[in-house]
Amino acid sequence: MKIPQLKKKPEIKKCHNITWEDNYSWIHQKNILDVLKDSKKLDPEVRKYLEEENSYTDFHLADTKTTQKKLFDEIKGRIKLDDESLPYKDHGYEYWIKTTTEGDYSIKLRKKNGTNKIEEIWNGDKEKKKLNTEYFGVGDLEVSFNDEYLGYSLDIKGSEYYTIYIRDIKNKKLITEEIKDTSGTITFSLDDHFIFYSKLDENHRPRKIYRHKIGTPVKQDELIFEEKSEAFTVNIGISSDEKYFFIYTSDHNTSEQYYFAANEILPKPKLIKKRKKGILYSVNSWNGKFYNHTNEDAEDFKIDISNSLEKQKWEEYIAAKNEVLIQGCIFLKNWVIRSETSNALSKLFVRDINSNIEEELIFSDEKVYVPGISLTQRDRNTDEIYLSYSSPKTQSRVYSYNLKTKNKKLIKEQIIPSGHNPDDYIVERINCKSHDGRLVPLTMTRHKETKIDGSANLLLYGYGAYGSSMDPSFSSTRLSLINRDIIWVTAHIRGGMERGMKWWKEGKLLNKKNTFKDYIASAKYLIENKYTSKKKIIGMGGSAGGLLMGAVVNQTPELFLGIIMAVPFVDSLTTNLDHSLPLTVGEFDEFGNAKDKKEHFDYIYSYAPYNNIKKMDYPHMLITTSISDNRVLFDEPAKFTAKLRDYKTDNNLLLLKTEMNAGHGGKSGRDGAIEEISIDYAFALKITKKI
Repeated sequence: MKIPQLKKKPEIKKCHNITWEDNYSWIHQKNILDVLKDSKKLDPEVRKYLEEENSYTDFHLADTKTTQKKLFDEIKGRIKLDDESLPYKDHGYEYWIKTTTEGDYSIKLRKKNGTNKIEEIWNGDKEKKKLNTEYFGVGDLEVSFNDEYLGYSLDIKGSEYYTIYIRDIKNKKLITEEIKDTSGTITFSLDDHFIFYSKLDENHRPRKIYRHKIGTPVKQDELIFEEKSEAFTVNIGISSDEKYFFIYTSDHNTSEQYYFAANEILPKPKLIKKRKKGILYSVNSWNGKFYNHTNEDAEDFKIDISNSLEKQKWEEYIAAKNEVLIQGCIFLKNWVIRSETSNALSKLFVRDINSNIEEELIFSDEKVYVPGISLTQRDRNTDEIYLSYSSPKTQSRVYSYNLKTKNKKLIKEQIIPSGHNPDDYIVERINCKSHDGRLVPLTMTRHKETKIDGSANLLLYGYGAYGSSMDPSFSSTRLSLINRDIIWVTAHIRGGMERGMKWWKEGKLLNKKNTFKDYIASAKYLIENKYTSKKKIIGMGGSAGGLLMGAVVNQTPELFLGIIMAVPFVDSLTTNLDHSLPLTVGEFDEFGNAKDKKEHFDYIYSYAPYNNIKKMDYPHMLITTSISDNRVLFDEPAKFTAKLRDYKTDNNLLLLKTEMNAGHGGKSGRDGAIEEISIDYAFALKITKKI
């Protein structure tokens, strides 16, 4: 089949007295925000090219169709389709979520306390059918305090422009106007007369909080807060004791918070602490006390306590620890439960508020696992919680736990209908030395029969951005590769916070190359120690992890057999220079500001994947994107693919697949997600010759 060719329309770009040629910049849609809302507005020439690339991909993956179907059935066969979540008590009702064999979306159910009558208050499949839409994304699903109203938000394009709806649960009728172009979150007032929501601006940034009176025209909605900085985004939530509403405004690096009483008739948000660059804080209230989770004078966070917000006198409640990330707290009756992360492992601690005695909640003798906690009910005057646990080889287990009596009972275990034996798998935690001596944690999962002699293929997954940590949790989908002698390794590289704030700082801005070097060092370590060999590694990453893939494949293509890149941030210099795009301004502290700072320009230019493509052999590559993705615009991977075709000197596969009705997260629905995974895995099996 003829290789698709994107027409060249050379454009000379210039910044800081440096010029470069871009043959494909023309495919960026000047009306991109309109295209995100309505893909029919896409340039016909660009659409034709993307469809040609899709046909080309389909042609080269035609011999994997049977494998894709087998993988789909295999992955779906590990999911208990007809399942129910554990109940959550909220005022007079008990709520839970149900999935079915036939359905693609969840169902929300409830029953009144003391009765057995079950009500269906939400059915995703029925809602999707009513709207007759291919894409169906649910942003929020909230029940009002009086249990009478259901608030929900929908995105039917994948562009993350959410429309809010408020429905009377009993008669199933909408009781207020649609509220369009929101971030999707819904917060009810305590009296259920109002909802609070954040509105997207002309650049798709949520910077305004409105209060809407249910049943009144949207044009009458009150603006109660506006963030002036284009780099900051806002949201609103209620405190744990439901006495205050808190407005949070932040970029990735700095935050500021406002509050007003939950019963305030005319909300007038008051500032808690003025923003300071590099300082993050989040205040919550519980039992007449205020708790501040902050990194001020505490790099890896601490928790301070104060009796008042009007007369603030903060005292240390939980002290900071070096390279131990102290995360948020959950408050219950007489307890504070918090999580900590160090060396890419999480732990849970519970503290008695009255005695200040603290203990760690121990789950298992496994060395690598992920603990979790959730509430059993809205009323926090209880000692009961849900504790969850999973590991790379052990499916999720949920326990009922009494904090007072310490009684723990297994009440739900993830069922794998097709069968699963954790003893068939080996999990290892490895620390590999990077270029500067820093130790990078690697989580490895392999089948016990897989040989460690360099003969095995290995998938090396990485992300490394925004301080996001990769948890070593259970994934039933990965078993489809692991069971075929492909070792799965997650590299906890810098840019995340697996080893605290410093780990993040060492992988962003002018330290961003550490992210790539950590990943390359991980690949070389795995080769040197006979877990795999050169040309047997498949690199995988999405979004900012796609930036990682693009950078490392330009630098060390010889290490890899293949690369899988999902919605990859590969034209990072062009995007950084365009301050009108939704995410650019808010990410200056993550990647830099190339337009205004030459030092940042030079640094980004030196690693940006699109700008650093070379004439050389590249591994097999599968690149996926979506038309309605507002986070990483489709033109980035499209341009990257076109330029690669011009430069690569090999005959390896280079495939671009564009979802024409999806956003950053890919297809909607359970089956849609499985289909996409099946394509990725089929590609991996094709290039490893395991089909």
